[in-house]
Amino acid sequence: MNAWTAATSADFRGPLDVTRAATAVLDARGLVIGWSAAARQLLGYAPEEIIGRPAATFLPEPDRPPTGDRPTTGTATTATWSARHADGHRLPVALTMCPLADALPGVAPGPARVLVATALGDLRAWESRQAMLHGLATQSPVGLAIYDDDLRLTWFNTSYGREIGLPLRELIGKRADELYPGTFVTEGYPRTLDSVMRHVLATGQPFLDLHFVGEQPTDPGTEHVWSCSYYRLQDPDGRVLGVCEDSFDITDRYQAQRRLKLLVEAGRKIGTTLDMVGTAREVTGVAVPDFAAAVTVDLLGSVLAGGDPEPGAPGVPELVRVAERCWDDPPDRPPRPPYPISYEPGTLQYRSLSSGGMIRAERTMVMPLRAGGASMGLVTFDRADSPAVFDGGEIDLADELVIRAAVAMDNARRFTREHAAALTLQRDLLPQNLPPQSAVDMAYRYLPSDDRAGVGGDWFDVIGLSGTRVGLVVGDVVGHGLQAAATMGRLRTTVRALARLDLAPDELLSRLDDLVGQTPEERAAGAGAEPGPDDVAAGVTCLYAVYDPVSRHCTMARAGHPPPAVVYPTGEVSFPDLPAGPPLGLGGLPFESWETELPVGSLLALFTNGLVQGRSGDVDAGLSILGNVLREHRRPLSDLCDRALAALLPDGAAPDDAALLLVRTRELDTRQVAAWELPAQPAAVGTARELATRQLAEWDLAELSYATELVVSELVTNAVRHAAGPVHLRLLRDLALVTEVSDTGHTSPHLRHSAVDDEGGRGLFIVAQLVQRWGTRYTPYGKTIWAEQAFPPHYPGAPRPVG
Repeated sequence: MNAWTAATSADFRGPLDVTRAATAVLDARGLVIGWSAAARQLLGYAPEEIIGRPAATFLPEPDRPPTGDRPTTGTATTATWSARHADGHRLPVALTMCPLADALPGVAPGPARVLVATALGDLRAWESRQAMLHGLATQSPVGLAIYDDDLRLTWFNTSYGREIGLPLRELIGKRADELYPGTFVTEGYPRTLDSVMRHVLATGQPFLDLHFVGEQPTDPGTEHVWSCSYYRLQDPDGRVLGVCEDSFDITDRYQAQRRLKLLVEAGRKIGTTLDMVGTAREVTGVAVPDFAAAVTVDLLGSVLAGGDPEPGAPGVPELVRVAERCWDDPPDRPPRPPYPISYEPGTLQYRSLSSGGMIRAERTMVMPLRAGGASMGLVTFDRADSPAVFDGGEIDLADELVIRAAVAMDNARRFTREHAAALTLQRDLLPQNLPPQSAVDMAYRYLPSDDRAGVGGDWFDVIGLSGTRVGLVVGDVVGHGLQAAATMGRLRTTVRALARLDLAPDELLSRLDDLVGQTPEERAAGAGAEPGPDDVAAGVTCLYAVYDPVSRHCTMARAGHPPPAVVYPTGEVSFPDLPAGPPLGLGGLPFESWETELPVGSLLALFTNGLVQGRSGDVDAGLSILGNVLREHRRPLSDLCDRALAALLPDGAAPDDAALLLVRTRELDTRQVAAWELPAQPAAVGTARELATRQLAEWDLAELSYATELVVSELVTNAVRHAAGPVHLRLLRDLALVTEVSDTGHTSPHLRHSAVDDEGGRGLFIVAQLVQRWGTRYTPYGKTIWAEQAFPPHYPGAPRPVG
C-alpha cells in the first residue's frame, strides 16, 4: 500500500460515524427500543435501564428545536444538545437525528428514528483537525508533497501544485529529481533530492531546513532557493509508506541574508590597508563568486599616483587595471601587476566614464568610483553566462560596495600622496653623501618602514669636529608621516649646529632636550612665526658619540636610545651599559657621558629600534642576530651593513624605520701630531713660534710658516695673558693643518674690531683672516682655541691615519 492509498482509505467520517458513535433507536412514540454499547459508555445507561423509556430520560425536551441545526444528508440534521447522564449531570453532545424511511407514522412498535450522538468536545476536535488538513491541502503557503517508498510522487497540496504549474494527474509517478533539478547548498548534507530522500527512507532520520537551489518549473531561467524538510511516513504498525516533503520558497530572504553577509564581509575586508591596489583586490575578493562571476577595478593613472581626481575633465582619461578576479581563477594564482587599459566608444565602461553614472546591461554592471564628486575609476561586475540578472536590490548592494571601496581608496590615495611627500622630505633631510673622515671608516644603511606604517623619523649623521675628531649620531622621532619627517630634519640640523660648538655629549643632549620640550608657542616665538601643531612628541630618542683619533677615546651619551654595539679587534662583541638617560622632551632629568678607549680597528654600530625589533618585536633576539653578524668585523663595512639588514629584516621592510651606522676606528699617526707644554710666561711666545716653524719644515709645509707663526703668536699670547697654568701647543697634520692652543681658563674669547689708536685687541681678528676656520672647545680642565689652514695646492697630502 503506498502513501496515497493509505491516506484515502483513512476514516474521515469522524466521531458521528454510526459505527463509532453512541446510537439510540426510537419508535414513533419516542420510546427507546435500541441502545448501543457506545451509548452506554457515553451516557451511562445500561440497556435494561433505558429501553422502553422515553428519550426525554437522557434528552430533556426532545421535541424542541435543537440549537445549531446543520443539515447533513437527506432529512437528517446535526445539532448540539444538553444530554442528561445516568448520574444526573448534564453533558454537551452533538446529535444527529435520522428518520427511518420504512417507519409508519402512528404505528408504535416499529423503529421511527435513529439518534447518533457523540461528546461535543470530540466533534469539535475532529472538526479542527479536518479544518487543519483542509488548510494544509488548499491554503497553506508551505508546499507539501508525498512520495511513496519508491520515491515517486503520489500527492501534493495546492501550494506545491501552484509552484510546479501542472496538475497532479500529469505528475503522479515522477521522481523528485525529474521535477526539480538542482542541488542542496547546506553544508554537511547530501547534495541531491534523491540522496536526501533515500537517506530519510532508510534511516528514519528527518532532515530539517535544508536549502535547495534550483529553477522553478514555472519560472525557468531564474534561480530560486527553498527551505526543505523531509521525514518518513509509516502506518500504526510501523510499516514504511514513503517520505513527506515540506518546502517553502525563501529566495527573497536568502538573497537578503546573502547581501547582508556580503556587506559584513565588505566592512571587514575592504580598506584594511592604505594601498589602492590592495584595496581594489579586496573588492574583487569580496564580490567573487558570491555576487558576480568576474569583477575588474580600473583607476585613473593620476589617482593611482596619489594625485587628485579631476572633476569634469574633458574626454576619457587614461585608466590602469589594478585588480581583476574571475570565479574560476586558481586560488594560488598571483595577482597580475597593474597595466594600462582603454575602452572603445559604445562600451559600457566608456559610457560610464562619459556620463559619470552607473550603466547596466542585463548581466553586466559598471559603477563609477567617486570621491568628492569626482571620478577615480570604474568597477565592473559581470555575471557572464549566469541566468540571474542584477535586480534592484543587487544594484543597491553594488552601490554600497563601491561607496565603501571609494572611501577606502580615497584614504589610500591621500596616504600615498603624503607618504611620497614624506619620503621625499625624509630623503632630502637625511645625509646623502657623508664626507670622508680620517678618524673613522664608515658605512650606513637606512630602510624606510613599510607602507602600512608610513615614513618615520629615524636619522643618523657623521659630523666632522675640530681636532680631527668626529661626532656620531643616531636618533628616532616617535610617529610617522610628514610631521615626523619634518621634526627629524629639524632635530638633525640642531644636532649638527650643537656639535659644531664642540659640546660634550651629555651637554649636547641637555640642549636638545630643552628644544624638544618647548611648546609650539615657545618655538613660534623664537622663530617669529605663528604657533603650529605640536609636531615634536615626548619620546624622541638619541645617541651621540665623539671619537678622538689622537687619544682613541670615545665619549658617548644617550637619551632613551639603545646602546651601540662595540666590536673589538679580537672579535669580542659587547653592548656597553651606558647611563640610559630619559627620552628627549621629558625635561628635568640629567644626562651622563660614558668614556672608553677603543683599540685601533674597533667597530662601532649605532642603530635604531626598528632594526633590532623587526616584525617580531623581540629586541633581545634582534641584538643577538646583530652581534653574530658583527663578529665577522673584518669584512668590508658595506658588506656588513647588507648582511645585518638581510639577517634582521629578511623581507626588506619593517613596521618601523631602521637605521644602521657602522664605523671602524682609526688612529692619527704619531708623525702627524706634534705637541708641547709651555710655561705661562711671555717668553713662551717666541718658543712656540720656533717649535711650530721647525715642525712645519719637517712636514714640508714651510709655505704656511708665516701664517702659522702669527696664529701661534696671537693664541699663545692670549693664553699667557688671560689664563693661568701651563699652555699646551699642538699641531695636527690631517686633511688640513690644525693649530691648537690650550690653557686652564674658561673665559670665552671674543672677536672684535679695534680702533686705530688701540694698542691691542686685534689678535683673534688677525687669526680669523689667516685661517679657514677657527673656534673654541671646552674641557673639564679649561679650553682649547683651534685654527685650521688648508694645505698648499701642490702639497701631496698627509699620510692616511692607521687602522
